[in-house]
Amino acid sequence: MSAPNATWLLFDFGNPGTVVEWHAIDDRVMGGISSSRLRHDLAGHATFEGTVSLERNGGFASIRSTPADRGKPGAQTCFIEARATGKRFKLNLLTDDAFDSINYQASVAPSATWQTLHIPLSTFRATFRGREVPGAPTLDPARFRQVGLMISERQAGAFALEVRRIGLA
Repeated sequence: MSAPNATWLLFDFGNPGTVVEWHAIDDRVMGGISSSRLRHDLAGHATFEGTVSLERNGGFASIRSTPADRGKPGAQTCFIEARATGKRFKLNLLTDDAFDSINYQASVAPSATWQTLHIPLSTFRATFRGREVPGAPTLDPARFRQVGLMISERQAGAFALEVRRIGLA
């Protein structure tokens, strides 16, 4: 879906069916007990919500889209229209279909009012299982396959991130 202003809309969460394309990947994959989900809100957005627990060496919750051709050659930024209160999140971009692979991550801390954050793709850092990957390939916007949202950094407790749109420009 291309718009006249040269943006590529990856996800419009005003459409209730969009949340079906996402699934949770929480610290349960390594023995933790955090939990999360993405649900559609009748107000026309999605909410990434759950609880982060530090018990059993846990500490993160995340959701990820199903793999698909989501790339836009020449894109310079990723944007997210969102709001949250008091928590930091990570926006993840993946260039392959694997479950456990390099994530290109950027931190976002939306305010309590709706805002569109524009994150230059050059600021996304290659990570694998939470650690930076020196010498990783440069992020290629034409190869995007999966998008994810994550909360980590020992931010225990309940959280909610409301999202209207995610796209590239």
